[in-house]
Amino acid sequence: MKRMMGGLAAWVLAAGVAVAAESPGVQVQTLMESSASWDGRAYEAYPPGPPLLTVLRITIPPHSALPWHTHPIPNAAYVLSGELTVEKQGTGETRWLKQGDVLPEMVGEYHRGVTGDQGVVLIVFYAGSRGVPLSQQ
Repeated sequence: MKRMMGGLAAWVLAAGVAVAAESPGVQVQTLMESSASWDGRAYEAYPPGPPLLTVLRITIPPHSALPWHTHPIPNAAYVLSGELTVEKQGTGETRWLKQGDVLPEMVGEYHRGVTGDQGVVLIVFYAGSRGVPLSQQ
């Protein structure tokens, strides 16, 4: 039954996007679709419990380094303005992001964001459950 409900929800969402795209003047552009984080590691599962969606607007000033942290849940960041370098602690791997880029974030891997001469404004979408933290240090 749970699988059937998930399939039904996906169909309803797809139908809603299709209807919106057929409306005059409406444009739909997929910014990101991923089942893995930016380092290629596949997402395993969502946390148990009723879903809780959270969207944050995060502003990071120039010449800042966020603390090393992990996420226990899948999330994605959209760069509204500015630039950001994301670093993976274990390997030193980096990814540079600019306005308009989207990043599927890592789950269970220590990483951080670092700004240079420009700050950055991010819109971050988290798919979790009530009581599950968005990030941990």
